[in-house]
Amino acid sequence: MTQTPTDLKGFLADCQQRVETALQQFLPGEHTLPPQLHAAMRYAVLDGGKRIRPVLVYAAGHALGTTGRQLDVAACAIECIHVYSLIHDDLPAMDDDDLRRGKPSCHKAFGEAQAILAGDALQAQAFYLLAHADMGNLPAQRRLVMIEQLALASGSRGMVGGQAIDLASVGKTLDIAELEDMHIHKTGMLIRAAVLLGALCAENLDEAVKRALDHYGKYIGLAFQVQDDILDVTGNTEQLGKQAGADHALDKPTYPALLGLAGARERARELHEAALEALSGLDDRADPLRWISQYIVERSA
Repeated sequence: MTQTPTDLKGFLADCQQRVETALQQFLPGEHTLPPQLHAAMRYAVLDGGKRIRPVLVYAAGHALGTTGRQLDVAACAIECIHVYSLIHDDLPAMDDDDLRRGKPSCHKAFGEAQAILAGDALQAQAFYLLAHADMGNLPAQRRLVMIEQLALASGSRGMVGGQAIDLASVGKTLDIAELEDMHIHKTGMLIRAAVLLGALCAENLDEAVKRALDHYGKYIGLAFQVQDDILDVTGNTEQLGKQAGADHALDKPTYPALLGLAGARERARELHEAALEALSGLDDRADPLRWISQYIVERSA
């Protein structure tokens, strides 16, 4: 982003193009040995998705006056982790989804074994990028903190732990605190990590600003899941790019099931307002973060 963004649409388009170009570069070529594995990785990652997590990396960096190459690396790392999670979530042993981002899931296109390996390889690729790729003058200590944050957000105390809770909760009734605890881990931790990774790319990072951005990330991470649950009820498969009604079919606990559609929409609005409040001490360079929060609770896909 060389110019000051004036609206979310333009900012999203710039960030999506930037991360797509970087992903093309950072992923092994599909003819690199073993070619089938690398083809599966590229199939799952490229040419699809809204790239919300990479966009958050760029938006957090922009809020702190950072636009450099280090943001590309962090954005690609977070997207590699996200796509790995989607590949594994879609497997028959997990959510058993045949459609992802408007095309056959990785295991439908390449078989279960290759899909599992593609997910495994993308997880490793994320940490390889943070450890090895050119991030300008970013200090090694800052890279270590980024690796730590992404590892924590991805593992048993973050996204993977949330998925384990999700699988164990099928057919059960959770209260609102239990439901939010599950989604703070399953969806929220990686979204928070995206914001933090963008912030950690900044040359000078004030601790109070870091805490404010972390609070913002926590609120929008939950809001994203609330809206996802709403869209599972109100959206259609063509809009979503994945099977609509999947959560209901699997008898999963969701916000609409617990709060009703109106209650779920109100919860999303509350979280959006809390996210904006967390940014109240930042100037207009944080506007893309504000726009993204609004987008998350208003999106239709």
